[in-house]
Amino acid sequence: MWHRALVPEAPANSLRRALALLDALASDEARAQGGWGVNRLSAHLGRDASQISRTLRVLAETGYVERDPDSLRYRIGWHVFALAARAVDKRLLDAARPIIRRLAGADLGERIHLTVRSGPDVLTILTEGPTARSVQAMGWVGRLVPAWNTASGRALVIDLGKDELADLLSTASFSGGGPNAPNDVADLHARIVVARRIGYVTVEDEFEDGLSGAAAPIRDVHGRVVAALNVSGPTFRLRERLTLAGKTVQAAANELSAHLGWEGQVGTEIGPARVVPGKLA
Repeated sequence: MWHRALVPEAPANSLRRALALLDALASDEARAQGGWGVNRLSAHLGRDASQISRTLRVLAETGYVERDPDSLRYRIGWHVFALAARAVDKRLLDAARPIIRRLAGADLGERIHLTVRSGPDVLTILTEGPTARSVQAMGWVGRLVPAWNTASGRALVIDLGKDELADLLSTASFSGGGPNAPNDVADLHARIVVARRIGYVTVEDEFEDGLSGAAAPIRDVHGRVVAALNVSGPTFRLRERLTLAGKTVQAAANELSAHLGWEGQVGTEIGPARVVPGKLA
């Protein structure tokens, strides 16, 4: 009995160890350092280096991680990003590309992101920046950022109540952001209530000092938030036109929602977006 009980646990434990490695390599610290080597991962996870090395080899062979030939550090690989992209409705991806290019160019002239939620974090799956700008906010496919202090994150959780936010962000420290970042769940929820009323989010110096942005949720045929459209740029450029940026992004997000079959309207009172009765398939 004792031996039989151990057998089914081994594959699950191996999977947990592999997922823990991916989570570690996706952390802000690992990304900022261009990835981590075996010894750094061993110290971070408290696991044997040889065991980590074996798991990394398997992940590298399948494209889930990649190893820099010079630094020998591992980082998240192409396969993870490919899975994230395939998890999003293909109609949304196809419709989003020309809209994102338009927003990044003539409409707003700043970097635009299409994002989805990954637990308490936000994952960028498409991004486009204007070529004419000499100063641009950094953004790239596959980057994970917190939901609690970003415009895109707030748009992705715009329908959640305070208790749901507390559960989702139970491990969030609410520290390390910009000077205007929310202090706790109650503070975040109060800001979400405002965003619900107008239908879009604006943030100024919340993710980091000197960076501002605006975002709006994208909804599927049932009115559920499935993605967000976000513009970000230096505060000195966006401060005076954040409202315009928010309305522009909201219009584009509504356009994308229509591609997914959503026909609704944003409430004029505090509360989540209302779906027009009888208009959904």
